Amino acid sequence: DDAITMIYEKRQKPEYLPDTDEPVWILGECYNAKTEKTELLSDVHSRLWFTYRKKFSPIGGTGPSSDAGWGCMLRCGQMILAQALVCSQLGRAWRWKADAGQPEEYQRILQCFLDRKDSCYSIHQMAQMGVGEGKSVGEWYGPNTVAQVLKKLALFDDWNSLAVYVSMDNTVVIEDIRSRLRPRPCGWGEPFASGVTPEQACSNTHGNRATTCPLSQSQLLSDWRPLLLVIPLRMGINHINPVYIQALKECFKMPQSCGVLGGKPNLAYYFIGFVGEELIYLDPHTTQSALESEAGSGVDDLTYHCLRSPRRMKITNLDPSVALGFFCKSEEDFDGWCNLVQQIQLKRNLRMFELVENHPSHWPPFVPPSKPDVQTTGAGNVLNQQTYTDIIHQYK
Repeated sequence: DDAITMIYEKRQKPEYLPDTDEPVWILGECYNAKTEKTELLSDVHSRLWFTYRKKFSPIGGTGPSSDAGWGCMLRCGQMILAQALVCSQLGRAWRWKADAGQPEEYQRILQCFLDRKDSCYSIHQMAQMGVGEGKSVGEWYGPNTVAQVLKKLALFDDWNSLAVYVSMDNTVVIEDIRSRLRPRPCGWGEPFASGVTPEQACSNTHGNRATTCPLSQSQLLSDWRPLLLVIPLRMGINHINPVYIQALKECFKMPQSCGVLGGKPNLAYYFIGFVGEELIYLDPHTTQSALESEAGSGVDDLTYHCLRSPRRMKITNLDPSVALGFFCKSEEDFDGWCNLVQQIQLKRNLRMFELVENHPSHWPPFVPPSKPDVQTTGAGNVLNQQTYTDIIHQYK
């Protein structure tokens, strides 16, 4: 794994912010690269950065103890979900500082992503939930598959009460979204992929396993749950169609922007913005050792923030298979997003996906997602060691 990381990183040239007058857009925020460099870098450094890790407990008990070579899209999925949780709990304007104390909400969010089987959104839970999407543990994921995994895992996370909506057939149905964004009842405790219920996993972030409802009074009384809207798209056949480039840029300008999952074949990146004709992204292809953290204790978070200048790639080099992400904390946010999409589609004739008010009559009835009945640890679906070695060799 270390050799793979070294080979990859040696190919990477040091990157610096361009000295340009063009605006730099980061998740709905606009910066001047010349006069606001400090603020721009602070914004980028504040994003949670999840990379390959090694030396964690074997997935499923007998599977890989590192995700190097196969887990990059899962790590990008963690990043887009973490961005939604940070916006929900701390707000888009929150900034991370290396030497400052962090809010309890931040520590609790980070605990959810630690490389442990009892963390809500760990590589263990994501890989094993992917078994239900037809993926063996250790197999590479695409944007749509990881979006489906996020949707399922979020059903178990009562603390954040986040709804993940994944569009179908390039169509976002407003009626379906409104119908499901209501507070969920408490008392769920079905078996989970790892044998640890996510209620336990989330309560572990506070060092207890209380069975009381984790939803706050404000969440219980609210008539709208925070929404992560994910739109899987294919913007071309083998290469991105140039007609979609401007529309993609417009997505990063929206205040609801939560980033984009995508990259190149078998190389996933988490895109957080653009400047000129280049996309700005966080790269998960660095292997770090998994951190040990006891329940209820703080996390040494320095390795969860990318402190170098963000990397860039030409938009034309983007693989056409992507997933757009948007976060709407309130119904007003969602209404605003719908209005922005409609304005862009009408004024500029930029249409990457359809936004419709009512559920299409030729579609099956909309059924709000419920917790999957996951009774296994997924160990039987873990790739054997030889297959895992072959994947690493191909990556190399």
